[in-house]
Amino acid sequence: MEDSQNMRTGIFCSCGQRIYEKDVVQRGYYLRRVGSNFVYLRYRCPRCKRLGEQFIRQEKWDERLLRGEANELTPSEKERVEKLGPITVDEMIDFHEYLEQDPSLRLMPDK
Repeated sequence: MEDSQNMRTGIFCSCGQRIYEKDVVQRGYYLRRVGSNFVYLRYRCPRCKRLGEQFIRQEKWDERLLRGEANELTPSEKERVEKLGPITVDEMIDFHEYLEQDPSLRLMPDK
């Protein structure tokens, strides 16, 4: 089992093609009693059509690797976001009420 060599930027097929979430055909966890756990990905490359597999250490796994978002935040932006902490229930309620007040922000039309 080997970590992806391109963990910081994304997951790549052996042909060099970037792998995205839509290319993943199976995802699972390889749990071990001793040592690191792994996230298992099986994908079909959109370019060469080969099936590929990748084992990634669970502590290095990030969903954004499959979405192309792995490096979007600068270190200062990342630090600022981490200082904000998790979103609270009160913040979600406030945001919901804000969206309800402005009809132009609604995703779904009223029935």
